[in-house]
Amino acid sequence: MSILSSIAKPDDRPIICTLTGDAGLGKTSLAATFPKPIFIRAEDGLQAIPVASRPDAFPILNTVDQLWEQLTALIKDQHDYKTLVIDSVTQLDNLFMNHIVDTDPKKPRTIAQALGGYGAGFQALSSYHGRVRKASGILNEAKGMNIVFIAHSETETIELPDQDPYTRYNIRMQKKSVSHYTDNVDMVGYLKLETHTFGDGDRKKAISDGTRILVTYASAANVSKNRYGISDDLLVVNGTNPLLNLIPSIGA
Repeated sequence: MSILSSIAKPDDRPIICTLTGDAGLGKTSLAATFPKPIFIRAEDGLQAIPVASRPDAFPILNTVDQLWEQLTALIKDQHDYKTLVIDSVTQLDNLFMNHIVDTDPKKPRTIAQALGGYGAGFQALSSYHGRVRKASGILNEAKGMNIVFIAHSETETIELPDQDPYTRYNIRMQKKSVSHYTDNVDMVGYLKLETHTFGDGDRKKAISDGTRILVTYASAANVSKNRYGISDDLLVVNGTNPLLNLIPSIGA
């Protein structure tokens, strides 16, 4: 039988996405509005959600082995969870770095010195994140689960050969690891406050009424994208998910 017989239109599948933004804007609360979520926690961000609506969660991670154990259980065991939320991959980055440094028999002081230096520690760090991304992909395809990575943001300077340097928001973690959560995902959403500036000259003030906006389209100001044709800012209201009506494959 020819390999051509396997050709077919791919079916829609649940989303794999990253939600990023500054601390305290409600990334965890937004992730909790996805269908029937289960949280893997590298930090305790669920305290901001009232107990009555707080989602299920594994115990907070203290070791890397606990992370693999939790991911393996979700892959192998029967359950009815429809969304995996990892909160946060930024804190996972710290957990992985500490693990690499602490388990190196030469006892390096930093990740830059780990595993003999010359970038080996950073490469190992990226491999750990790659393992998380692979396990999440299995849950997405084999278990039909939405995957939501939560990440904190920071500013970085972009220097391109054909234009002046500029600043944008990106995920706060070691650069070699960022691509696991921005390149091979369906959406990167940047959550921000709607802000207005006023004043003259260099001494301008910024004000906001607390309105939150989710940016999911390509922007020079932040790392964001989507594969669903969304081209407008999305208003985020507490307890609601603006993506559910726009991306049917997320489910309900």
